[in-house]
Amino acid sequence: MSELADKIKNRLEELRVHLQADGGDMEIVEIVDKTVRLRLKGACGGCPMATMTIKNGLERILKEEIDSDIEIERVM
Repeated sequence: MSELADKIKNRLEELRVHLQADGGDMEIVEIVDKTVRLRLKGACGGCPMATMTIKNGLERILKEEIDSDIEIERVM
């Protein structure tokens, strides 16, 4: 795994506790270059705010802290 992928994975693992606190979780399906394919599970999987959680939460943090070109795609 590349250094960038390791940084992404580690940061998502740190953020995961916030989803778990709301009864949800996430699974990293794959990381290819700067694209993260992510599956939301539990309460987060069916939440109508899931897209906002990904784009305005997780993706924004990764862009600010790691690389501005990172994108997260939601996998169902």
